[in-house]
Amino acid sequence: MTEGISTQGEKLVSLSSKENIVSKTKVIAITSGKGGVGKSTLTANIAFLLSKKNLKIAVIDADIGLANMQVLFDVRPKFSLFDYIDGSATLEETLTKTKYNNITLCAGKSGFQYAKGSSSFVFSRIVTDIVKLNTYDILLVDTGAGLNEYVQEFLNVSDEILAVTTTDPSAITDAYALIKMVSQTKKKLLLCFNHTKNYQIGATITQSIKTLAQKNQLNRKFMVIYIGSISVTQNIQISARKRVLFSMKFKEDKAYNDLNDIVDNLLKELN
Repeated sequence: MTEGISTQGEKLVSLSSKENIVSKTKVIAITSGKGGVGKSTLTANIAFLLSKKNLKIAVIDADIGLANMQVLFDVRPKFSLFDYIDGSATLEETLTKTKYNNITLCAGKSGFQYAKGSSSFVFSRIVTDIVKLNTYDILLVDTGAGLNEYVQEFLNVSDEILAVTTTDPSAITDAYALIKMVSQTKKKLLLCFNHTKNYQIGATITQSIKTLAQKNQLNRKFMVIYIGSISVTQNIQISARKRVLFSMKFKEDKAYNDLNDIVDNLLKELN
């Protein structure tokens, strides 16, 4: 599965392509090879900081079966993306306004069991449908962890991919596996580190990953772009327990500045 997408998957990518859609909406998938690296928390805070720049943001909780974005935004959606998929809710009904200006959530459903034979294209098509609305400036897709076909499909329909990892050796190994997979279908991948002591540590590890990719002769035109590192802080966990976004409550924390730098670099890549 990690060595490439199937022929069927390639056809689905073509079908779900945004090439023929006229829309201002840019799609950013935020993903990780390994769980527990803070991906969803980072996604919610990136959404908030983007919204403060007067951008209209939509967030899809695409962590199939392990959704928690409604907790981070402290909302209780009436419908989830699965209600839209099975036809019991319209797309507009599925899009829930949060208490944060300019942020709308398309919620997932924790504990949801999808059919084993379900095509991932059924899920990722919601990305294309939201883009067609031409309502939002940026659509953030919080994928599940790992490299399964559901994650792959969401990555394939995204304009940019931001991978989140930590300095833990197993997390770095999984991030490299993600890079190998993405390099087969994309031109670049953005990389950021969570829970690090300083910016330079992430930069050094990124360079090591690039060197390993060259040694293993991955796609030579593929770029891994380091866009920042978030300092270790207990305030992120504290804010999550209080159901308030870290970037709204702890503006004096160094990690807040780190997050702003990542958002600024992300916007540069979109432009």
